[in-house]
Amino acid sequence: MSLRYQDKVVIVTGGSKGIGRGIVKVFVENGAKVVFCARGAPAGEALEAELNKSGRGSCKFMSCDISKEEDIKRLVADTVEIYGCIDCLVNNAGWHPPHKPTDVTTAEEFRDLLNLNLISYFLTAKYALPFLRQRQGNIINVSSLVGTIGQKDAVPYVATKGAIISMTKAMAVDESRFNVRVNCISPGNILTPLWEDLAAQTPDAAAAIKDGANSQLTFQQLKQKAHE
Repeated sequence: MSLRYQDKVVIVTGGSKGIGRGIVKVFVENGAKVVFCARGAPAGEALEAELNKSGRGSCKFMSCDISKEEDIKRLVADTVEIYGCIDCLVNNAGWHPPHKPTDVTTAEEFRDLLNLNLISYFLTAKYALPFLRQRQGNIINVSSLVGTIGQKDAVPYVATKGAIISMTKAMAVDESRFNVRVNCISPGNILTPLWEDLAAQTPDAAAAIKDGANSQLTFQQLKQKAHE
């Protein structure tokens, strides 16, 4: 079987759980050498051991607090030291705080989320770009559907995700002259551990999860509408 990313080097932030875990898995299955990071070491180390049994690509976990610039610099530098290059960066790490109205959201909470969800993307791209340009590689920024459509009682989160979309467009313009592609994906509701944690904080977790699923069309519904 042809492996689409054979021996290419990929960095994935927030790669130990949820969407990030799935991203790491698919790259490894397609032959990549993946460096993924998260703050929680046990989940990362367990995923590394699991995926390295596949016999296709490989992965290496690095503990990293993506809200700290020095940790980001170390992540990029260590990847290049080990593998000599970077072909792809996936900015995925982030957090959705509990839903809270604007009136009771503090400026400090907003600033902290901007640092984690947005500025970390900027900094990881900044330090990886010199190496991505050498390989004419690419950046994938993970935003969210709510960055376009909004979400109730989640102004800081929606603002960070909307900003990721705009930053991606600006960065794509800048990096086109180096043949580095910069794209963004905006997932809808995905049943991740974070989404389950948020649902658990509501009076009826099962109902919250169901409401989230019902708020977007399924693949089958989209196919049906496409043929109408």
